[in-house]
Amino acid sequence: MKRPILAVLTCVLAAPLGLAQQQQEPVFRGGVQTVPIYATVLDRSGRLVPDLTRDDFEILDDGKPQAITFFQAEVQPISVVVPIDTSGSMTLVLDLVKNAAEAFVLRLLPHDRARIGAFDDKVKLSEEFTSNRDDLVRYLRTEMQFGNGTRLWDALDLSIAALANETSRKVVLVLSDGDDTASRIGDDAILARAQDLDVMVYAIGMRNRYRGGPNGAMVESRPDRGLRKLTEQTGGGYFELTRTTELNSTFTRIADELHRQYVMGFSPTLLDGKVHKLEIRVKVPGMTARARRSYVANRETSKVSRP
Repeated sequence: MKRPILAVLTCVLAAPLGLAQQQQEPVFRGGVQTVPIYATVLDRSGRLVPDLTRDDFEILDDGKPQAITFFQAEVQPISVVVPIDTSGSMTLVLDLVKNAAEAFVLRLLPHDRARIGAFDDKVKLSEEFTSNRDDLVRYLRTEMQFGNGTRLWDALDLSIAALANETSRKVVLVLSDGDDTASRIGDDAILARAQDLDVMVYAIGMRNRYRGGPNGAMVESRPDRGLRKLTEQTGGGYFELTRTTELNSTFTRIADELHRQYVMGFSPTLLDGKVHKLEIRVKVPGMTARARRSYVANRETSKVSRP
């Protein structure tokens, strides 16, 4: 499978005149191939830093500094799929998870689009992307039922595929409390697909106690270890919870973070068709950036639009 990671960006955008214009996605067009990078910046205390400028960043491509040819810090719309684990181990906490997911939905902005999903031995998503938060909450409350098994990677595969034709920034936010047990696809294939479609993956992993041991004994589930790798490589965030009381604040934190990210880009000089290592540095002491860690320097130019 070819990985069309390179996008085409406009280097000049009109200054935003209000919230509605701030929520317009970056216009990616022109004749220069540019690697797009979305970055979250945190200070030493883990707080979001939303007010940096282009000069505060440095991009390294295989260790070599690159000129930043595109930069934007305004609020941008997102397209997000939220698949939630509804396997039997989630029985005692699913209502709390629904409440927290509802808090996330209610924090979506008017131009954001979302779908809700559920997975156990089956995988399903709400019918279409929508900005109607009432419809999304209704799906959370009425369409999510328990099942057996945990088809985590199949659910991520379907969620990423659903984003293929979306034009806004593409995000998957998954919540699960255990290892995959029944998927037809593996975590490496999911990472490749996320990179192909430029999808950022966030994950909430829960350590959950449920009755599943001998004679109904309580056992503790652990989230699949592949989730952390997936989020790190795609530039998302991984949050592992041991208390259900942290659910609301974590969903709220992710919603806030998604609306305070920077988008920047650079034009690679070597299109060798190979995977290149990316590193995003913040020049301000005590601050770090979380972003995608690689891209494919594709030789193809047929996908580049012309002015």
